[in-house]
Amino acid sequence: MSNNNLSARDNGSIFNFPLLIVNGLQWLLQMILILILAIAFVLLTAQPVNAFADEPTAVNITYGELDGQNYDYQDLTGSVFAASSMGNISFRNSDLTSAIMTEGILFGADLHGSNFTNSLIDRVTFDFADLSDAIFTDAIATRSRFYDTNIEGADFSGAVIDRDQVSLMCKRADGVNSTTGISTRDSLGCDY
Repeated sequence: MSNNNLSARDNGSIFNFPLLIVNGLQWLLQMILILILAIAFVLLTAQPVNAFADEPTAVNITYGELDGQNYDYQDLTGSVFAASSMGNISFRNSDLTSAIMTEGILFGADLHGSNFTNSLIDRVTFDFADLSDAIFTDAIATRSRFYDTNIEGADFSGAVIDRDQVSLMCKRADGVNSTTGISTRDSLGCDY
């Protein structure tokens, strides 16, 4: 009789080890299945990345010492160059569309063929820089200085530039932009 009581007590026991093991294994298998499904989802829906794509490589440089640096033939769309020294820097044939340049010093910089369309250029010094064949269409270049700057073939159509600077640039404005076909004099409104 005591054996019957013992077996009855075991069947009604709170801890049924074989059942706990089975339940634990079922839970573990469910978690593994969820993990496998999550990995499969990530792998199947991931978009490929092309490291060699011609996508803009925007930079954000503040208080930089960029004298003599070379940024030729780069797509720098949307880049920011703030309060940086950029003497003799080269942005030759680079795309600086919608870029922001503030308080920059670009003495003797090579900006030949660069595109500054829709850019904000505030308090930038372009003295002795080469802006030949550059595009400044619809750029805002307030309080910027263009003393002794080569602007042959540059296109300033729709640009906002201080009147005194436009007057100085009109004295040496010459050429036609090779990309837009607009003459520098016309783009500055020199003859109006």
